[in-house]
Amino acid sequence: MHRYRPTTARITRLLPALVAALVAAPLATPVPAANAATAYSGYVMGYFTESNQGLGNNYGLHLAVSSDGLEWTPLNQNAPVVTPTAGTKGLRDPFILRKQDGTFTVMATDLAGTDFSQTNQYIHVWDSTDLRSFTNYRRVKVHSMATTHAWAPEAFWDAGRGQYALIYSANNGTRDVIMADYTTDFTTFSAPVTYFDPGFGIIDADVVVGGSGTNYLYYKKGNELYGAKSTSLAAGSFNTTTYTGPIAHGGTEAPILVKSLTGNGWTLWGDTYTPNGLFYAWQTSAIDGGVWTAADQRTYTQPVNSKHGTITPITATEMAALKTTWGTPAWNRLKSYNYPGDFVRHSNFTGRIDAFPFDPYLDAEWKIVPGLADGTGVSFESVNFPGRYLRHSGFAVVLNANDSTAQFAADATFHRTAGLASSGAVSYYSHNYPDRYLRHADFQLRIDPLSAASPATDRADATFLVTS
Repeated sequence: MHRYRPTTARITRLLPALVAALVAAPLATPVPAANAATAYSGYVMGYFTESNQGLGNNYGLHLAVSSDGLEWTPLNQNAPVVTPTAGTKGLRDPFILRKQDGTFTVMATDLAGTDFSQTNQYIHVWDSTDLRSFTNYRRVKVHSMATTHAWAPEAFWDAGRGQYALIYSANNGTRDVIMADYTTDFTTFSAPVTYFDPGFGIIDADVVVGGSGTNYLYYKKGNELYGAKSTSLAAGSFNTTTYTGPIAHGGTEAPILVKSLTGNGWTLWGDTYTPNGLFYAWQTSAIDGGVWTAADQRTYTQPVNSKHGTITPITATEMAALKTTWGTPAWNRLKSYNYPGDFVRHSNFTGRIDAFPFDPYLDAEWKIVPGLADGTGVSFESVNFPGRYLRHSGFAVVLNANDSTAQFAADATFHRTAGLASSGAVSYYSHNYPDRYLRHADFQLRIDPLSAASPATDRADATFLVTS
C-alpha cells in the first residue's frame, strides 16, 4: 500500500495555516471525569422561577452557583440560560446530571405554567460540556401511558447495569409511582418499569448512589418528605426501606440531597409550595440515622423566586467559567438578621422588611453604590425605580428621587460596620446622624440610636445579611 510522505517544503507551506487554525480554535473548559478523585469546590443549582403573583414566572433553565451549597449567587441576572423550543416551550423541575465522562445532560419536565392536569409523555433534554452552551436539544418520549405525565425527571449511573437510570413521576392507573427507563445516551430508552412503589402515592424521587454501598431515595408523600435506603439500585429495592419520619415545613416537595464537600455532613433541601413557596434546608452529620435538623435560615439564601431545583458539585475552574460567561448580579438583597425570612424592600416608597416571597419582587433588589455624600459609605439605589434611593426623613426611611442636594446626599448615605448582633453580618449607621443605625421597628425602616432598655433587640433589629 502506498503511503504518502509529505516533503519538508510542503510541511513548511502548511505550517502557518495549521498554527493559525490552532490559535483560532476556542479553548474548551477542561472536563473533569465523574469520579471520586475530582476536586470539587462548589455547586451549581438549576431551577425555574415563579413568584407569588406571577411577576417572576419564567419557565426556562436558570443557574446559580455557591461555594458552600447554602448561599447562592444567581447567574445571568437571574434570567434563563436556555429555554425549550418544542412541546409546551417551557420547563419545570430541571435536573443536571454529570455523566461518567464528566460532561452534563440536562433534563426537565415539559410543562410551562401550573396546569398540572396536562398529560405528557415527553421530557426536555440537552447535552452540555460545561453548562455555558447547550446542544442537541431534543424532546424525548419516555413512556406510552396516554393518561398520565412524566414529572420531575432525574437520573443516576447504575454501574451494575452499565446504564443510566432515568426516573420520573407517573401514575400507574392506581396511584403515583416512580418509573424508570434505562439508557446510555438519553435519546434511546428501554421500556419503562416501575422503580419505586411503596404502596401509596408518591412523587419527586431523588436518588443518591452511596460510595459506601448504601443508596438513598428521598421522595414526597402527601405534604412531607421521607427517605428510603437500600444496598441495591434494582427496581423495587427501595419499596419497603423508608427509614425517616416526615420532614416538612408547610407543604414540602422536591427533595434535593447534597453531600458536603468537606466532611460527612448532608443538606436536604425541600421546596415548600405552601404556605410561601420557598426552599427550606435540613442538615445531618449521619444520613444513615435519618434524623434531620432544620438549618438556621441565617445561613442560607435561595436564588430569587427559584423553584424545584437541582444541585450538582462543580470544580473551581467550572465555577469561574460560569461566572465569566453568565455574569453575577448587579444588585443585592438585604436579609433581616432576626427575621431571616424577611428582606429589606420599598412599598409605597416606604422602607420596610417583609417576609419573602412577595411581588413586585424587584422591590427588594438594590444597587449598593458609593455613598452620595461620602464615597467611603454606601447608598441604596432601587433596581426597579432607578434614581430613587433609601434616605431618612424625620428618622423614618423612605424611597425618594435624588434631587442632587447636599441634604439628600447626606440623608441617603450610610456607613457599613460589623454587625451589631453578629460580626459575620453587617450594620449601617447614618452619615449625618452617626449615633443612629438603620434598623427595623414594627417592620418599618428607621434610623435610631441604640436604647439602654433593649440593647439586644436594637442590635438585632439593626443587623442585616447582604445576599444576592
